[in-house]
Amino acid sequence: MATGISLKELAAELNLAPSTVSRALNDSYEISEATKQKVIKMAEKLNYYPNQFARSLRENKSKTIAVIIPERINNFFAQVMDGIEEIAQEHGYHLLIYNTHEDVEREKKIVNLLLNGRADAVVMSVSSQTSDVSHLKKIYERDLPIIFFDRICGEIPTTKFITNDYESAYKGTKHLIQQGCRKVAFLMLSKELSITRERHRGYVDALLESGLSPEPAFSLNCCHSTEDNIELIRDMLWSENRPDGIMASVEKLALATYHAVKRTRLKIPQDLKIISFSNTSCAGLLNPSLTTITQPAVTIGQECAKLLIRKLTKPKHYELLDQVITIPSQIVIRSSTTAD
Repeated sequence: MATGISLKELAAELNLAPSTVSRALNDSYEISEATKQKVIKMAEKLNYYPNQFARSLRENKSKTIAVIIPERINNFFAQVMDGIEEIAQEHGYHLLIYNTHEDVEREKKIVNLLLNGRADAVVMSVSSQTSDVSHLKKIYERDLPIIFFDRICGEIPTTKFITNDYESAYKGTKHLIQQGCRKVAFLMLSKELSITRERHRGYVDALLESGLSPEPAFSLNCCHSTEDNIELIRDMLWSENRPDGIMASVEKLALATYHAVKRTRLKIPQDLKIISFSNTSCAGLLNPSLTTITQPAVTIGQECAKLLIRKLTKPKHYELLDQVITIPSQIVIRSSTTAD
């Protein structure tokens, strides 16, 4: 497995002694900050990852698990982190939390940091911009244990935890149809995401099986600006051919819909019924209360951590299998889809 250039080659490129380069990479007090930065920059540029860091990873010396999430404000990710932390702490591990802010370039930088030995293992949900996964393959190729959850990377042969996205979206859309909706819209953040594809598939199948035709204009691709999303949704609600039901694939789009409705004369649930994938504890406090597809976030986090701890404590006896483990979500019906 290629690991780039050797320490001697890196030292030659920098015109420094190999011992100096080694001490710089080990953050030695004997080496100036300027030299350390110079060495690190060149190491990253030439794809050099120090063997001593790889050894420390195999020996579990850092006792650290890195968790990479696309955003902090989503309650789902916060609850997954709680689940991971609970199990990790029981075994003497602590977490390094990285937020990509849905930015694939930031995601790549975080991965490069982790390749330099900052953690023993990685738990990750990819950004909505991630389509090229070559940077993620580097983690796997470096034998750094990695598990994906929710937004998974199918190309990497490791364990992934998801919820029953297809079935949940199917049932949620069916619920809207049973409540009288005939024009159901689907709100999404990115078509690239594994969860979006599955949820959209469930939505489409529910419509087709009910004798309804999916309208392209009703599959609305939103963005990461809340204000822009509110305007996009409001424009759809103002249109002549407006939806009477909304399936929001993520929590923030359901909340944007509530804001958008306030800028129209429509009322929930009389004119528009809403269901959303959401783990917010405030769903019951919204007016009207929001019908949710609640994901088993804490359980997903706990299961991710249990597998990684097993792998880290018994590396020779335990492999992370190439498998997708599904933990079902639960639909909680509230006032946004049913009249009081």
